[in-house]
Amino acid sequence: MTICFRLPRVVRHCLVLLGALLTVLCAIPARATVYDAELPPEMLHGPDLCAYAPCTDVLPQATRFSQRKGAPAYVEAWGKGADQHEKLLGYVFLSTDVVDIPAYSGKPVVTLIGMDRQGVITGVRVLKHSEPILLAGIPESALLKFIAQYVGRKGDAKLEIGHGDAATGAVGLDAISGATVTAIAENQVISRSAYEIGRQVGIFTTAERPPAHFTALNERLDWAKLAAEGSVGHLLVSAADVGVSDSGGPYMDLYFGYLNVPTIGNSILGEHGYQRLMEDLKPNEHAIFLIAKGQTSFKGSGFVRGGIYDRIQVRQDPVTFTFRDTDYLNLYRLEPKDVPEFKESAIFIIRSKDFNPAWPWQLTMLANKQDTEHGTKTYVHFDQQYWLADRYLEGGRPKVVQPEAAWKALWRNNALVGAAFVVVLGAAAFWYARRDKLVRASNRKRKPLISGPRTALWIISVGFFGFYLKAQPSITQIMTWFHSILHQWKWELFLSDPYIFTFWWFIIGTVFIWGRGLFCGWLCPFGSLQHLALKFGAIIGLKKYQRLLPKALHDKLKWIKYGVFFVLLGVSFYSMEMAEKLAEIEPFKTTFLVGVWNRTWPFWIFIGGILGLSMISERPYCKYICPMGAGLAIPSKFRLFGLKRKAECTTCHACAAGCGSHAIDKNGKIDQMECLLCLDCMVMYYDDHACPPLVKERKRRTNAGQALTPINDQGYFISLDSLRSTLKERRPAAEQESL
Repeated sequence: MTICFRLPRVVRHCLVLLGALLTVLCAIPARATVYDAELPPEMLHGPDLCAYAPCTDVLPQATRFSQRKGAPAYVEAWGKGADQHEKLLGYVFLSTDVVDIPAYSGKPVVTLIGMDRQGVITGVRVLKHSEPILLAGIPESALLKFIAQYVGRKGDAKLEIGHGDAATGAVGLDAISGATVTAIAENQVISRSAYEIGRQVGIFTTAERPPAHFTALNERLDWAKLAAEGSVGHLLVSAADVGVSDSGGPYMDLYFGYLNVPTIGNSILGEHGYQRLMEDLKPNEHAIFLIAKGQTSFKGSGFVRGGIYDRIQVRQDPVTFTFRDTDYLNLYRLEPKDVPEFKESAIFIIRSKDFNPAWPWQLTMLANKQDTEHGTKTYVHFDQQYWLADRYLEGGRPKVVQPEAAWKALWRNNALVGAAFVVVLGAAAFWYARRDKLVRASNRKRKPLISGPRTALWIISVGFFGFYLKAQPSITQIMTWFHSILHQWKWELFLSDPYIFTFWWFIIGTVFIWGRGLFCGWLCPFGSLQHLALKFGAIIGLKKYQRLLPKALHDKLKWIKYGVFFVLLGVSFYSMEMAEKLAEIEPFKTTFLVGVWNRTWPFWIFIGGILGLSMISERPYCKYICPMGAGLAIPSKFRLFGLKRKAECTTCHACAAGCGSHAIDKNGKIDQMECLLCLDCMVMYYDDHACPPLVKERKRRTNAGQALTPINDQGYFISLDSLRSTLKERRPAAEQESL
């Protein structure tokens, strides 16, 4: 059976107009030419980088480039010197060959970097990014202006986003307005790539590391104790991490450890096995063990005699250690009784004086990830750090300053402002939780305990949340959630914006407790801006023109926002790029992130039209277009607490007549999906001069000379019979006390 329905004519016309508006808005912004660009595999992994990458853009004097060399990879740039003889001018390298730092999109910004022989950066070129904020709203010129700051700076300079610090030698860089997270990630990408390549080719040097000396400890520990102190590392790669089916369990479940330390070696191999291993090892040789189970082998499927193991590497600072068949030893038996189940095991030998076990190192597993969204494969690696415990090293662990994750730096640097943000959110939730007392202390004509704090929150939301913190939640974040849940969830992606992350947890919690109204009606920056526009309209003399649309028309138009929500969500599964362009129907980015002054005239008309209508009608965008409001309205059906109703509400229309959200139907029922929790109906619920049933009862008692008792939680005067019964029960007790 086929079910068909026909949209009302006015809704169809509005959808057509919205479609036309979206077409104009999406056509105007300059397209970011490197957004999700298709880069040839040869550029990313082939030997001849500069045959596919514009290397002369980042080192213009060069006329010839070598093939990739080194680990991490770079190419040498050659050209004519002052004497017209060819000489080495510098180096060109691709950021993804050196570091794998995700930006706000969860994907790295692929950057080509040039550096001369003195370690000075000669050019930077972004080849591909997946940042939605740089797709529309913020022009590509902002990104070009940002990366231009690196040209002429040393690759080992301490570069920080924001203000520099003369005491520490930190050099400040201007961020990308509205895309701070992207700027921080790109700063790490460029700085760390230049430094690592500079160290590898000998431009930058580090202090010599003293050789490791192990303590005399020689204990026997079981597996659990070894794991607890970090002597056994664990690297778990789920099937989802590489885009394959999880029916066969994890892609790789691997344990590893360093065997040269007596306690660890004897505990894992037993005394005989450890003694034999140490007799075979030469100076500057180090043994690590691996055991694993999973859908693949850590030995790799394409291993041939004389080749290298292409799945496992060890990294320590810029140096990567790979293993050949001559570096492999069989591991037949492990001594601890509580060793986890495994399918394969091995000992690998690191043969290098550059490896120092006193410093931290990483075991790296390489894999090809299947991108289920685009049907392509990408080269990925998974790292797990390992560092010997203090007690095994004479003098303890050396002092090591490790690079901090970008999101951690953001949280730390914004702790004070973030605390103020949380305080405001907490205060709003606390105040609303006391709504029953607030509405009882108010009446229809005077409600300062509600209108005053709510107006203050609107001002704070617009000024502090919106323009200062740029913490305006958006439909793009909801789309990102869906895609992350279906494809790959990365907490770092969401933690990279502390205010948005905190705001969303607040929204999720309050939506399921009270519905969407606390956020949409009290705290949404753009929603608050509309309501302030309504108040401003009244101040400048437009109050007599302020009207709501007829309820019948409203009930048809309100469905548009749900259509917009599902269209955007559906399009995102076809093309996230297209969905992010269509999401320009949200004015949030233009208003708070980018600034109206940085956009073209269609955006001015769009924002101006919304705010102009808001001066004569309450929150038109929230009611009829906002896709994020629609997305929050759906889970609002499952809230724990709703607003109160009484039996007479089914025939009384007093609250409905004054409901600015048009959320009360002809039967007196409140539509919590549309309600913005202004609490006007709850004020009337207890107001014996506004609620018709209470007005009627008040007049009846007054005329009869009867007492006006308090109003109970159900919205009625406490009955006189109940009051008399209570007084009778209390009187004997009082008389008894007097005796």
